[in-house]
Amino acid sequence: MSWKNSENRYGSLSIALHWLMLILIAGVYACIELKGNFPKGSEPRELLKQWHFMLGLGVFALVWLRLLARLIAPTPRIVPAIPLWQALPAKLMHLALYALMIGAPLAGWLILSAADKPIPFFGLQLPALIGPNPELAGQIKELHELAGVAGYWLIGLHAAAGLLHHFIRRDNTLTRMLPGR
Repeated sequence: MSWKNSENRYGSLSIALHWLMLILIAGVYACIELKGNFPKGSEPRELLKQWHFMLGLGVFALVWLRLLARLIAPTPRIVPAIPLWQALPAKLMHLALYALMIGAPLAGWLILSAADKPIPFFGLQLPALIGPNPELAGQIKELHELAGVAGYWLIGLHAAAGLLHHFIRRDNTLTRMLPGR
């Protein structure tokens, strides 16, 4: 299998990034959901928050590579082709997912910056994007949390659409993105 997309199937780079990002995003959500099980200020809670930040920034870093891979190679055809009325919602869903993978981590980075907190990234400290502003940090945090809720829906709909295409429509939408032959 080539690293580059073909007309019939995603390449190994796109497939690896897709599934790696799914794992990272699942980790982001798991960390933020699990942190509520520990008291404020406790070591496990702070560790989960730190992993939430780092995994989210990992998504932010990888999404740019994913977009580049998408730009340099064609998107594989769906066989049999989907009706035109399904093509627009599919494109909008992908745009929304990319907006989530860029916007939510960027908002997280801005929250930490405005809250004047360190921005950890796997042993590195990233620079603040904006100066301290606790009020702005709170406002961005509300948007970040709203994006998180929207993400549950977007990811769920994306997965459901893949399954619908595979089991009901019986096209190659899902198999184009599966590892292997």
